[in-house]
Amino acid sequence: PFVVLDRPNPIGGLMVEGNLLEFAFASFVGLYPIPIRYGLTIGELAHLFNVEFEIGADLHVVHLDGWHRSMRWHDTGLPWVAPSPNMPSLETAAVYPGMCFFEGTNVSEGRGTTRPFEQVGAPFVDGFAVAEALEARQIPGAGWRPVSFRPAFSKHIDHVCRGVQLHVMDEDAFEPVRAGFEALSTIRRLSSDFEWRANHEGIHNFDKLAGSDRVRQAIDDGIDVVDLMEEWARERRPFEDIRQRYLRYD
Repeated sequence: PFVVLDRPNPIGGLMVEGNLLEFAFASFVGLYPIPIRYGLTIGELAHLFNVEFEIGADLHVVHLDGWHRSMRWHDTGLPWVAPSPNMPSLETAAVYPGMCFFEGTNVSEGRGTTRPFEQVGAPFVDGFAVAEALEARQIPGAGWRPVSFRPAFSKHIDHVCRGVQLHVMDEDAFEPVRAGFEALSTIRRLSSDFEWRANHEGIHNFDKLAGSDRVRQAIDDGIDVVDLMEEWARERRPFEDIRQRYLRYD
């Protein structure tokens, strides 16, 4: 048997966001065609994978007691234990579904600082211009302020990076995937030295993270992030119907 000890989804189990992965871009960071934010616990996700993708494991999920879909980690009363050195707090987890995509660019995602993924920047970014542009977008639940930081490791090590810090002002309204892509699109538009990172084979790292090359191409083409979000919402309706079958909690 394969046993999964279920755990709360730290950012809640209600919201679904983002595009669906395409099988051509499957990798270690994403194997199956699900959205970026799928709104399931690991136990629910295990059931979905096992049935929908015909894994056929002898799966046993030990379900949670007392958890509800609307709960976030701070509602559980449990202490936060960092699952990764770069996931030090619940604040990091709240923004990660969107801000993680900076890993596929030459902009620092804040690794090497005490606020990874909450702040992003590079020596060539004008943080004040980016913050002003993002505030003008009126992104639900998101606040932006210009920052500067010097990473102790990772991209732009020991160089002063200028950029923005994302603050979650209203967690119920906040959409991390939209916020991350809004920040990425804005920095791409305002920074002439912005680049997508590629491996030695010329494959863009971003495409593996996003599970598609269409996202990168859309940002390059200047397509509005709101339009992208609406397109993705239409594309993932079949997944959302499937998802309903695997919800184990109210």
